[in-house]
Amino acid sequence: MAIEPVTQVTGRGVFIPGADIDTDRIIPARFMKCVTFDGLGEFAFYDVRFNPDTGEKTDHPLNDERFKGASILLAGVNFGCGSSREHAPQSLKKYGFDGVIAESFAEIFFGNSTTLGMPCVVASAENIARLRADVEADPSVEITIDIENLKVFSSSGMEFNVEMPASAQEALVSGRWDPIQELLDNSSAIETTAEKLFYV
Repeated sequence: MAIEPVTQVTGRGVFIPGADIDTDRIIPARFMKCVTFDGLGEFAFYDVRFNPDTGEKTDHPLNDERFKGASILLAGVNFGCGSSREHAPQSLKKYGFDGVIAESFAEIFFGNSTTLGMPCVVASAENIARLRADVEADPSVEITIDIENLKVFSSSGMEFNVEMPASAQEALVSGRWDPIQELLDNSSAIETTAEKLFYV
């Protein structure tokens, strides 16, 4: 099955405050006892979304009804740091996020996100602050991450440049972001090559 190119993603945004948001905060380790990644979405940011003593919802942005259904996550510096667990971007994707705009990303988190077709782009603190202000003033504002042209623009009239490593950008826009699916799609070519190798 062909992998769909990801040239742009559009959706409403939500800002998650804080720097150095690590993978344990994104998906606590106790929820990683799973055979597949299905169902991880409900546990995204669980320990900051719910009071550990009472189980009641906190004032976390993801609990705010105004941002229900938001699919573009806005964040600060070093988003996704900590352990290399693939469960973190998987939980965000399963929660419903299609893209992340942050000041910077942890490298392994970034790579794991790209292989899910979930683009992560780097923007300046100033532009994220402006976008956050727009979204919090009007949660219906739509944000588009244009991967081909490395731009972000919004229905409120904002537009600014973003950054992404060229290798990730090329993988997304060419539909080569899922290495496992690429292997499956090219199984016959792999077998043909293997037959020519004397050590196989």
